[in-house]
Amino acid sequence: MAITQRMDLRQAQSLVMTPQLQQAIKLLELSNQELAAYVEQELEQNPLLERDENARGAEADTGTEAGETDRISSLEALTTEPMAAPSPDRVLDTTEFGRDGVVDDRQSPLDTDYDNLYNTAEGGSGETAAAQPEAGFTENWTAPATGSGGRSDFTEGEFGLEQTLARPETLREHLERQLYLDIHDPTERMIGLQLIDLLDDSGYLTGDLASLAERLGCSLAATETVLAKLQQFDPCGVFARNLAECLMLQLKERNRCDPAMATLLQNLDLLARHDRHQLMKLCGVDAEDLADMVSEIRALNPKPGANFEPLEVQAVVPDIMVWRRQDGSWSIELNNEQLPRLLVNQQYHARILPKTHNKAERDYINERLATANWLVKTLHQRATTILKVATEIVRQQEAFFLHGVQHLKPLIRRDIADAIGMHESTVSRVTTNKFMATQRGIFELRYFFTAAIQGADGQASHSAEAVRQKIKELIEAETAEDVLSDDRLVAILQGQGVDIARRTVAKYRESLRISSSVQRRREKALRSA
Repeated sequence: MAITQRMDLRQAQSLVMTPQLQQAIKLLELSNQELAAYVEQELEQNPLLERDENARGAEADTGTEAGETDRISSLEALTTEPMAAPSPDRVLDTTEFGRDGVVDDRQSPLDTDYDNLYNTAEGGSGETAAAQPEAGFTENWTAPATGSGGRSDFTEGEFGLEQTLARPETLREHLERQLYLDIHDPTERMIGLQLIDLLDDSGYLTGDLASLAERLGCSLAATETVLAKLQQFDPCGVFARNLAECLMLQLKERNRCDPAMATLLQNLDLLARHDRHQLMKLCGVDAEDLADMVSEIRALNPKPGANFEPLEVQAVVPDIMVWRRQDGSWSIELNNEQLPRLLVNQQYHARILPKTHNKAERDYINERLATANWLVKTLHQRATTILKVATEIVRQQEAFFLHGVQHLKPLIRRDIADAIGMHESTVSRVTTNKFMATQRGIFELRYFFTAAIQGADGQASHSAEAVRQKIKELIEAETAEDVLSDDRLVAILQGQGVDIARRTVAKYRESLRISSSVQRRREKALRSA
């Protein structure tokens, strides 16, 4: 068979992810805060997009009842023509400069005293300055030189107002200040600075001293000597290599590190398990002395550096607001406080398009217009989709909103997708990083999707989150004389119609950060003692 070249014409269909479709998928996953940041970026890049500042005072009623998804509450896709921009001939009122370089007091809005003025031409000698231009500054204006009678705000080395604002001292700055005060040897200072760099946010020393000494070209003994000096710095307990050493440094500062306390610190694992009998045997103390020692340890700070580097806790801003009306229906709306309303300035587009000089400029203006219109349309579709998903969640989990977590039903994303006629992946994107504010608190949308646990009768099913809540309530209600083991929890749950295995109960208990029955019994006995 001969190999030849030929040209064929074929027709095929394929799914292509256009940039607009990729943008729509991206925006669907963003939370309100992330979307607001994205919109701000688009406002900076697109001259045809504007923020509707007057829309805050006239918020539309965005509530929707369960089952109604036609009433959309979100940032509206308003494509209106804003007011015309001011004429370019109009200039702002500025301070007038006279021919003699003196500020006209009648035109100046500032409370200016003639005694505070200085002559820029003669270095502040008080003589008349050279003639200045009658209107404004020249293009080649330079900062005035500092003279004997004046002071320039542009002098090199001086600080601006924002640089004088107070801020909390960091742990590194606090330790470096003590390092330069207490240690004068340059070599030890260099080692100390390297040790400071190895601290984590809690004040613990990370890294190996031997590798540090090898990197610096000094002996391990010299590094340990500097470390011993740094461990005396404030806050007490800093530069420790583990929890036991951190507590030991603080107890030495209080002169309370006796042999019994040192033994207790060497067996912190027994203390975590509340094994009092073994601790009393190892430390050689009675129950009363052991209780006093434990109280002293609890008064110490296990993270001495955390006070200097506080974590920035960001409050959760809900994306969806849900509450019940007086007639028993549900009102569901998007949180518009975080979302700016957008306008597409069609008038500006019509005014500048005829003034373009070439095809590249016209293409740019038209592309910006298409991008702005698509963004507004995408935001509208995003709001519609989120409200559809949220409304269906409220409809299917209405028992939870009425009676609490015990009535949370098993639910998967496919159930929501089938109910609203969308793909399961779309529902997954909508429920990512979205929070719903309800009368029972703020919940992530993923919270309402839980696995099903088979009922004891073989028909009814229970939500995994509801079963987890039942386990928590049973353990919280137990007494010191009647601590519930995992086997007893299984028996109780099976008696309530939940078919669950012991390993599942243990997994749910550990996810709730609840210790085993043996440790809980020891904790309750220690508290009662």
